[in-house]
Order: sequence, then structure tokens, then C-alpha cells
Amino acid sequence: MSSKSKIFATMKYEDAHAAMKWLCEALGFEKHLVVDGPDGTVAHAQMRYKDVMIMLGSTGDQELDKYMKSPGELRGINTQSAYILVDDIDAHYRQAKTFGAKIILDIKDEEYGGRGYTCQDPQGVIWNFGTYNPWDSKGESSSD
Repeated sequence: MSSKSKIFATMKYEDAHAAMKWLCEALGFEKHLVVDGPDGTVAHAQMRYKDVMIMLGSTGDQELDKYMKSPGELRGINTQSAYILVDDIDAHYRQAKTFGAKIILDIKDEEYGGRGYTCQDPQGVIWNFGTYNPWDSKGESSSD
């Protein structure tokens, strides 16, 4: 099996260009592909963090926008969030804070293993980062 992910989180941003800039500076993403839309919008973008890829675009009147909203359109509410595995969580946390990430769950060691934190970006999207790798767990459920 390839080490690259097979599931890609997708997000909507009111200002996708600003979001991509911040994601690169604060969270260590790199632009992979950007397809501009009309009036300075982003029709489709792909951002990489090591072997993880996310996709994002501007809010607007595309077909999917009937079903998917940004946190700004939902008064700050998120209905999903991404978890991304990082090697040096403490350095990642410091960089995110330096660039203004709103820390909503402070960095800590988890009972089930790993260390992580949760933040919101300037447009309200929630991000989870940590060292816990679910592929390394036994996959046993306590409810069996």
C-alpha cells in the first residue's frame, strides 16, 4: 500500500487565497495545484502537508455550495475537521501560534497515545494535529 493518503479532506473558504497563504506560513502546507475561478476566487486548489493532501475552494455559487458551507457562513460552526499526523508536534504548535492560530484544545499528551493540539485558522476552520498514528493502533474496540 502506498504511504500517500487515499482520503482527501475538502474545505470551503470565503477568501481561499488568504487561507492558502496562511496554511503555508502557519501550518506548513505547500500549494500543489491552484485553479483560479472568476473574480479572484479559487475554483479548486490542492494543498500538501508531506504525504497528506487537502482540497479547498472559494465559497460561491458552484454546484457543491448548495450542500457545503464555510464556518463563516455558519456563524463559526464547523461540522467536520481534519486530523493530520506531524513529526515534531511541539515545533508545529509553536509555529501555528506564531502565525495567529486560535488554540482551542491546547497541546497535551493523550491517554491513548501521542501528543496533539487543535486550532482554528483565521477563517474559523478547525484543524487537529498530533503524533498519534491510528494505523499503529491495534484497531480493537472497547465496545466489542
